[in-house]
Order: sequence, then structure tokens, then C-alpha cells
Amino acid sequence: MAEIIQRDGTWTFDGDTVRIVPGGKAHPVRLELGEIAVPLQAVAGISFEPDRKGGRLRLRLRGGACPVLRAADGRLKDGADPYVLTVEKDRTGVAEYFVDEVRNALLIEQVPDGPVDRFLLPGPALPVSGGGGDGTASFDGESVRLTWNWKAEESKTAGGPTTFPLSRIAGVRWMPSIGLENGYLRFEPVEGAVSAPPKYDTYALDLWGMSKKEYTAVLVAAAVLMRLPGARAALATPEAAPAPALTEADGPAPVAPPAGDHDTLLRRLRELGELHRAGVLTDEEFSTAKQAVLRSM
Repeated sequence: MAEIIQRDGTWTFDGDTVRIVPGGKAHPVRLELGEIAVPLQAVAGISFEPDRKGGRLRLRLRGGACPVLRAADGRLKDGADPYVLTVEKDRTGVAEYFVDEVRNALLIEQVPDGPVDRFLLPGPALPVSGGGGDGTASFDGESVRLTWNWKAEESKTAGGPTTFPLSRIAGVRWMPSIGLENGYLRFEPVEGAVSAPPKYDTYALDLWGMSKKEYTAVLVAAAVLMRLPGARAALATPEAAPAPALTEADGPAPVAPPAGDHDTLLRRLRELGELHRAGVLTDEEFSTAKQAVLRSM
């Protein structure tokens, strides 16, 4: 088992699951999510990015596997990203070993790095709440409630808290505050999109970026997104690119092995990986043997 323990959090890998536990002073988004168990089938890759102070360990998930990343749409800062770990300078070697272990497992298990057609992680636990700016959003799995604070516009506070069932939501979008531009958490009703700016829209929170806590609105967006009808169907998987045609120089075309032989080859890959980790096989021997098995597959 590979493990790296840092002030920023702890990551462990047992060959099947990357388990992520945030540190006590981690970003509010990571603390709200708590411990995350990422199945190997959800992982597209992993890397270690060194810098002067140590570096960052970054787990890259397959597209559509995580509802939080889906809701964030690439807008999460590294500090809020649950799949990024800050590594201290004296633990860079451990981080590199962790990367090797996960990469070897991905290779042995032949996990594709393309997008998936369904969420492979459960997302935020319910009930979930988050936000800031002019109010707070909460979701219990059946309905969304927007509670306004004293900073909200009168057009929002006049009617009191806004509550609507999941069946009235056609979509949800989260945008963090960027520079001088406010962000928002906006729910699109089935009747059609509201044209009013978020600060006046009773279906939206206006996010000002005054604190890290506002980022937790993305957790509400993720929890709603994964429960919307057709949300999983929207995770379209692009068609695979056709394989290049073989030429005479490539030799005869390989014959696909029967299902039983395929399972045998996968077991052989696992055995080779274990022998390599145990030091029985050198790097060169492992690479040669692995390539021979992969050619057979």
C-alpha cells in the first residue's frame, strides 16, 4: 500500500482505491466533502508537479466521473480541488513513489482515460448547504431552499426564503467570483431561464468572493446536478477514433484472444506488477515482459 501524509491531507492507495482525507486546515470545499474514496476505474492519470517548496500531487479523473468537478467545470482553484495535494519538500520522493504505484495499477488493469457515461463517485453527502454573498442554498435530495441574508435585494427578501422541488429544476450552474465580477449559483426553472441578473433573481445566489466559504455553493450545484433527470445521459462519451490501418511492415494483424485467455493475460499483468514491486524483476525485465503480454492482448 502506498501512503503520503501531509499537513494538507493524507492519500492512500491499496491497488483498487485512492482514499483522500483532507487536512484540518484545508479549503472549506474539501472539508465539507470529507473523506473521498476514488475507485481506480474513475482515474485517468496522476502526476507530481515539483516546485521550490515541494510540489503538488494531482489526481486526474476521467471526464464525468465526479459530480463536483462536473459542476465546477474547471473553475476550482487548486486549494479547493479535492484531487490536489500540497507536498512538502522532504516528501517529494514519497509523492513520486505514490505516482508510480497508481500508474502501474492503471496500466495493469488497463483502465481507459476517456470520459465515462455515468458518475463513478457519490458526490456530496445530503443534506448539503453552501454559498454566501446574499444568501445560503441548501438541498436535501428533494427540494432546494434559498435563505436570504440582510445583504440581499428587497426583491428577494420581500417574499421570504425561496423553496422549490427538484422537479421544478431544469438545470443548475455555478460560477465563482472572478476579479471584480461577482459569481453566482443559479437554478434554471423548467418554465425557462430567468433573464434578471443573479442579484435580483429569486432562483439564484449572488456570490461576491468575500470568503472561501462561498465556494461551498459548488457542492450544492453538484448534489442537484447528479439528481436531475437525464443528468447522466448528458455525459456523452465521444466515439473512439478508428485504429490506424496495419501495413505489411507491422506484420500480421493480431488475433483477439477469447474471453478466458484475456482474463489469463490480465492476471499475468498483475503478477508481473507484483514481482516488479517486490524487486524480483528489474525495470527492464518488467518492461519487456509487460510489452509481450500487451501485444498478446
